[in-house]
Amino acid sequence: MTPHAFSSRDLDCALRAAGNPGESPLWSAHEQALYWVDILGQAIHRFHPATGSDETFPLPDEVTALGLRQQGGLVLTLRHQFAFYDPARRELTRGAAPEPGEPQNRFNDGKVDRQGRFWAGTMNDQQWAAPTGALYRLDPDGRITRLQGDVACANGLGWSPDNRTFYFGESFRYAIFAYDFDPDTGHLANRRLFAAIDRAGGAFPDGLTVDADGGVWSVHNAVGRVVRYDPRGQITHTVALPVPQPTSVMFGGAHLDTLYITTSRQNMSPDQRARYPLSGSLFALRPGLRGLPEPAFTG
Repeated sequence: MTPHAFSSRDLDCALRAAGNPGESPLWSAHEQALYWVDILGQAIHRFHPATGSDETFPLPDEVTALGLRQQGGLVLTLRHQFAFYDPARRELTRGAAPEPGEPQNRFNDGKVDRQGRFWAGTMNDQQWAAPTGALYRLDPDGRITRLQGDVACANGLGWSPDNRTFYFGESFRYAIFAYDFDPDTGHLANRRLFAAIDRAGGAFPDGLTVDADGGVWSVHNAVGRVVRYDPRGQITHTVALPVPQPTSVMFGGAHLDTLYITTSRQNMSPDQRARYPLSGSLFALRPGLRGLPEPAFTG
């Protein structure tokens, strides 16, 4: 089957921005708003599609990933710590740092599962391909569990609609892995390759999201592409962007039928920024498919 191909003409630039990198898009159905982060800019953003406004919440640390919180506000990862943030009060509460012996590591991507637990992975921020990262789970009672070690840049997390498969990307293994997932215990088993990228093409897998039909939408950073895999790992859709560094994806909108794509301008030369002036902006696509609502952390 030939994948359905979307060109850059099918996308809208929903918000012109300078994300460095823009990351971790998160749709809040309650607010009808899209949260996203600027990691090096040390800020959380809240974008309102209905008005086009984008609020900024500066932080005293790098913020790398976000999740909704049941009692209000956000659960998040800073460079080295789990944390909570209340946008209404602009109040940051720092939590535990699970890797005190790995100062070169930082948190990267994270998501909340349907049982209200927050999952987040780390990466080596000095040698991105070094397998010093890990995958952690923050339970509502504050307990932290290390689930996977030897990770080469944790990136992209998601669960199948039936909640039995967990997807986890490692950027510099150039792969997305699937695991059997026990929703009651949060236990992972039977790690296996779900999809791989030929590293000779220059791309690496970044953020991902899972749609209501079980399709896995994965960003191919460095080559300006997003692909959708079916549950067997076969590509069904491709999306070409007008910028080379897409970073992550999330469905949003009133009907969860808009795919939002964050992008980056990190490490781009002045010539590259002039050639790709929309780098760091937020893009939107109506692919004809719908996403799943994002759960909230219950702690």
